[in-house]
Amino acid sequence: MSVHGERQVGALRGATTVERDDPALVRAATRELLEQIIVRNSILAGDIISVVFSVTNDLTSEYPARAARELGWIDVPLLCTTEIPVPGSLPRCIRVLLHLESTRPRRQLTSVFLNGTEASTRY
Repeated sequence: MSVHGERQVGALRGATTVERDDPALVRAATRELLEQIIVRNSILAGDIISVVFSVTNDLTSEYPARAARELGWIDVPLLCTTEIPVPGSLPRCIRVLLHLESTRPRRQLTSVFLNGTEASTRY
């Protein structure tokens, strides 16, 4: 990222979990995660380039991207995928990789980990 205020491409990670595989819970948890990423990083809707969501294979009731659409991200490319089933990984986990344009240096962008997902920062 530039120190001169030029917009550059950056990326943020985030993760959260849900209590059970329920469409409303998946949407609510995803919405909370996205809202926290936006607030903590002062992101405007026009800053977002694209978003990749992944879920563990025990979440099949809802696309996390639906929560982004409900937040008004109509023109943002969104993709949902399934995590590889690594033994010992967190269950019922939703992860996000958000690509954005920002004038902030990369070291000032803050990834967000909620609901016990702090352990998912190891990779």
